[in-house]
Order: sequence, then C-alpha cells, then structure tokens
Amino acid sequence: MRPILVLVGPTAVGKTGLAIELATQLNGEIISADSMQVYKGLDIGTAKPTVDERRGVPHHMLDVVEPSDEFSVAEYQAMVENILTELAVKDKVPIVTGGTGLYIRAVLQGFLLGAEGKDASLRAELYNTAEKQGNEVLHARLEEVDAPSAKRLHPNDLRRVVRALEVYETTGTPLSGHLAMQKERPPVHRGIKFGLMREREHLYQRIDARVDEMLVKGLVEEVQRLLRRGLAHDSTAMQALGYKELVGYLEGHYSLEEAVYLLKRDTRRYAKRQLTWFRRDKAIKWISLDDHTSQEAVTRIVEDYRLQAQLD
Repeated sequence: MRPILVLVGPTAVGKTGLAIELATQLNGEIISADSMQVYKGLDIGTAKPTVDERRGVPHHMLDVVEPSDEFSVAEYQAMVENILTELAVKDKVPIVTGGTGLYIRAVLQGFLLGAEGKDASLRAELYNTAEKQGNEVLHARLEEVDAPSAKRLHPNDLRRVVRALEVYETTGTPLSGHLAMQKERPPVHRGIKFGLMREREHLYQRIDARVDEMLVKGLVEEVQRLLRRGLAHDSTAMQALGYKELVGYLEGHYSLEEAVYLLKRDTRRYAKRQLTWFRRDKAIKWISLDDHTSQEAVTRIVEDYRLQAQLD
C-alpha cells in the first residue's frame, strides 16, 4: 500500500480544492475525514463537494449513512480500511483529508473500541435517565468516573456523554483511558501529513463568506427538507454546524439574522478547536496559504510526498 497522504486544517481553509488537485497529480483518490459529510442529505451545510467540483476524482466516505442513523468512529475506521485495501490493489495514492482529527487518528492508529464497549440496553437506559432527570445528572456521573472526558464534553452533548458512560460501564476503563492507549499504539498505516493554515483574521473572513454562500445556495431550505423528513432536531446529524443554528431559527427561537451570527461565531470557535487538535501532532508539516498560492502548495506537497514515499 502506498503511504497515506493526510491533508488537514481548519474548516474553510481550502482543503477540498487542493486535495482534488493533489489527487490529479499523484493518481490518487480522496477519502473524506469529515464526521458530518458521511450523512446523506447534509450537503450545503457540510460544504460537501458537488459532483462537478470533484472533477472526476473518486471520493470516498461521502453519503454513506442516513441522517437518522448513528455512526461511530469504529464504523468509519472499518469502512476506510476496506477502501484502503481496494486502493492498494489499484495502486492508487490514498488521500485522507478533512477536519475531524479523531477520524484521521483512527485510520492511522487503528481503533481500540469496535464491538467492545457497546451495550444497546444500557445506552437506552442512560437516555431514559437523561430524559427524566436531565443531562446534568449523566454529566455529573461521568465526572465521577472519567473526569477528563467530562471536562472535554458539554452536558448538552448528550450522545457523547452517553457513549463515554457506556464505554466505562462495559469495559471498566474510562473512554479517556482508551484514547490515551490508542495514542501510544504504533501506527497501523504510514501517514505523510500536511496541514493548511491561514492568518486568523483571513480565515475568519473566509468562514463568514462561506456561511453567506451556503445561505445563497439554500441552506435554510436544506434544513427544512431534513425536518420535513422527520429527522429529530436533537439527532446527531442535526447537531452539526449550520443545522442546529437554523433549526433554532425555524422553530422560532430567534431571527435568521441571529442564527447567521451564531453560525459564524460557532464555526470560528470550531476552527480554533481544530487547530488546537492538529497542532499537537508534531509530524504535520504546515503550509500557509497566505504565503503560498494553492498551486505552490500543491507543488510542495507533491514533491515532499514523493520524496518521503520514495516514489521516484
């Protein structure tokens, strides 16, 4: 198998177009590492590349699950493992790109928790407790058994709080402990990593412009369609950026102007969290798209990848 070219960076930095150009030059195929682009029907709000934008380059891990379904990191990792095998047979360069750091880590390091750590009846019981007693009760319970996870998760992030409690109850080890062990494992795949960045104010301008473009393309109508299909407003898919804010508007909690403000603010905060995550990885080689054109960045990455992968 060819080494995996990993391209990361915050939302709206310019990963999509650059990854497509890399795939064209390296005879590669793209594997999305975006936890929301896996959902069918979540197109505009997730900035999912259109068929035209893909320019004939095969893209994997887009539209693989219904928005009403749950989808785990373990399921993602297992599906990508099959894709990597297929690309190896075709002698294609796998290009994993996206902003969900945990997905990328799962691909390169493997994932410790598959079927282990799952208990449907316990999960249902925990959700029932949250419904009757409130999310804070579960969050307090998590704080007692897994303080690092509780610190990382907001009480209203119910799905992840429940998942952390489920892992602890079924395995006897906190989720934070599993994640720490995973980080210490030797990688199962070789990744050559590149990161894209821009100066903060420039990135924030691009985020604001992207949100405005999404609205022009019909983001409000996309959210309305999902709600008409019966998708619960508290489902995982509808908690994605761009969806939860507009659900609040459509339910009359605030104006469209306020929803747009919240979406731009939350997206900037998300970009900051993404950068914090990726900057912990010292193996990532960063390229500023303020200092280099996209073509210059592509040339640098192609040359560096070929050198490290010893393709020449």
